[in-house]
Amino acid sequence: MPYTLHRGDALTVLAGLGDDSVDAVITDPPYNSGGRTSAERTGRTARSKYTSADAEHQLANFPGENRDQRSYGFWLSLLLTEAYRATVESGAALVFTDWRQLPTTTDALQAAGWTWRGIASWHKPVSRPQRGRLKQSCEYIVWGTKGPVDADRNPVYLPGLYTASQPRKDRVHITQKPVEVMQELVKICPPGGTVLDPFTGSGSTGVAALREGRQFVGIELSDHYADIAEQRLQRALTQDDFELAGPEE
Repeated sequence: MPYTLHRGDALTVLAGLGDDSVDAVITDPPYNSGGRTSAERTGRTARSKYTSADAEHQLANFPGENRDQRSYGFWLSLLLTEAYRATVESGAALVFTDWRQLPTTTDALQAAGWTWRGIASWHKPVSRPQRGRLKQSCEYIVWGTKGPVDADRNPVYLPGLYTASQPRKDRVHITQKPVEVMQELVKICPPGGTVLDPFTGSGSTGVAALREGRQFVGIELSDHYADIAEQRLQRALTQDDFELAGPEE
């Protein structure tokens, strides 16, 4: 089987993974963002933070969205430390974040032992204009390596800017990432190597990894989203319909 999907807490499952067992970590952790104050960040659900009031879908909430700023940084540092241990020398970590948590994420990456290499941007053309403000149309990908970059191991040339709208038709997760973006990012992992995503969600990273000839190890706390990810991963294996068929959940 070219993929393994673990159900459970990311930090607990990561502790059971072997040393040097994956080639790249590509993940979209809960941002614990979406508020001007600590009370707004810790007292609201993922749906209330990241979904507009007039949204036409009823997608399920996901856990892990109620940490304050200090606990989020500490927790993310612990998690990325375990991921560092599980990654081979010269392996890469790519971690999604937003503008509010960008400083905390870069700190956590370095505190965990990774060498910070830069930031890429995911530009979302369809994003809400904000009167009197600059439009917040980007999320960010903080990336680093375990030790030096070994370009001979995986001689790819990847862009630093990715443009794609968040999935709308057949969208199955509140913060779902476009598979076309994830297919480019998984190329940081050598062909045939293993991509780890401790926050699998609906499985977009895993689908992208399988499409691009990589192995995949995922972890997901929510049974609801783990079920969706399992379906999408199975479809990716058959090279059939890569998106979950049927009405939005």
